[in-house]
Amino acid sequence: MFGTESSLSMFLNTLTPKFYVALTGTSSLISGLILIFEWWYFRKYGTSFIEQVSVSHLRPLLGGVDSSSPSNSNTSNGEADSNRQSVSECKVWRNPLNLFRGAEYNRYTWVTGREPLTYYDMNLSAQDHQTFFTCDSDHLRPADAIMQKAWRERNPQARISAAHEALELEDCATAYILLAEEEATTIMEAERLFKQALKAGEGCYRRSQQLQHHGTQYEAQHRRDTNVLVYIKRRLAMCSRKLGRTREAVKMMRDLCVFQLMKEFPLLSMFNIHENLLESLLELQNYADVQAVLAKYDDISLPKSATICYTAALLKARAVSDKFSPEAASRRGLSTAEMNAVEAIHRAVEFNPHVPKYLLEMKSLILPPEHILKRGDSEAIAYAFFHLQHWKRVEGALNLLHCTWEGTFRMIPYPLEKGHLFYPYPICTETADRELLPTVFHEVSVYPKKELPFFILFTAGLCSFTAMLALLTHQFPELMGVFAKAFLSTLFAPLNFIMEKVESILPSSLWHQLTRI
Repeated sequence: MFGTESSLSMFLNTLTPKFYVALTGTSSLISGLILIFEWWYFRKYGTSFIEQVSVSHLRPLLGGVDSSSPSNSNTSNGEADSNRQSVSECKVWRNPLNLFRGAEYNRYTWVTGREPLTYYDMNLSAQDHQTFFTCDSDHLRPADAIMQKAWRERNPQARISAAHEALELEDCATAYILLAEEEATTIMEAERLFKQALKAGEGCYRRSQQLQHHGTQYEAQHRRDTNVLVYIKRRLAMCSRKLGRTREAVKMMRDLCVFQLMKEFPLLSMFNIHENLLESLLELQNYADVQAVLAKYDDISLPKSATICYTAALLKARAVSDKFSPEAASRRGLSTAEMNAVEAIHRAVEFNPHVPKYLLEMKSLILPPEHILKRGDSEAIAYAFFHLQHWKRVEGALNLLHCTWEGTFRMIPYPLEKGHLFYPYPICTETADRELLPTVFHEVSVYPKKELPFFILFTAGLCSFTAMLALLTHQFPELMGVFAKAFLSTLFAPLNFIMEKVESILPSSLWHQLTRI
């Protein structure tokens, strides 16, 4: 300990006055730059830059609690709930608007030679089909037993062959479903097969409904038949929507929403039929009914989606977008309606920040996957693929989105693990999206990283550079003197060259008079 103190004392005693002069000059220069920047920042933004950096950057890193943040104002139980919610938001969901594999996905493959679906996505669909369309009593009916094996097959041709084999035994609703999904090459052909499936499915549903209270086996069979019936009706409604019969599709979807609310089977909520209904109502430009559906499903107890958040933003933007001008808004300020629209856009962008680039066509769209990750790139693709036309139809809506969406990231506290209006953005989305999306020809969108301000980086670099210069000057004064002379001579070489040229051009008497002045 004594040796360390003595060596430190010797080091301080050997420091020359030049070192202290250099250190004082450097600190004065940095202080002046900070003062000038603070004045400029306060004049432009009306707040102190150092105070903002301390609250937004340093305080969270040092473990401080930001009382203004909703996510940090809860108790420890609330924080635990938010962590559980963050984990649950990484759950992969069935895409409510997924395309038909035979009539749409396969046609894309035939034309482009690219596979739009990943193995992980198709494997999840196989698991869903086994959950929706099979039960423990399938072995009692030969056709259902064949279909139970068919849903586990990896080879598409083997699945199609098994479906035909099941139909040779009896009218099997799930066999028709498989053929409509994978063998039909047009939407009209798929609709025809789904109508046959509906006829067979309704018969099975009526029979199982009468026997559902006779035991757990019959109850499981009735639950399976309910899932099959809802799936068929939903796909028939989607066929009507794709074939231009939108009003018919809306009626079928409304009936399904009522049926879903009446039944208490958990699997029915996975279909998210209200999102199909919202898209169809937007196609009809029936905005009053869209608002009514949003009022029913945009509830805090239900999991949010990009469809709900961005549709709410579209409706509020529709009220002001046709007359919105960023120049006029900057002069007079935002009106109440414009402020509501901007806040709705910020809310939607915070929920899923990947959507705006697809809506503004800053990034190319691909076919949506069969499964999506809420708040992820896969959900953004699925939403923009079907809803871009609705945003284009509302005059000025995309212009308002373009002018305001990036302002969302200035409102989200730093670090990004803190949320603002929603729970913190889950960090697992990028990994899951890379499994769901074809990364061979699509670049997965990731959450925009909040970069440190340039002045912080500039100040840190300047301080480090001056400290290094001071240390080198102290250790190698002669060598650093040579370097300084060489640097200054190089720096002033162009000026000396210009002065020599001026001296050679101007008369010596005139130059003498100018120097005296």
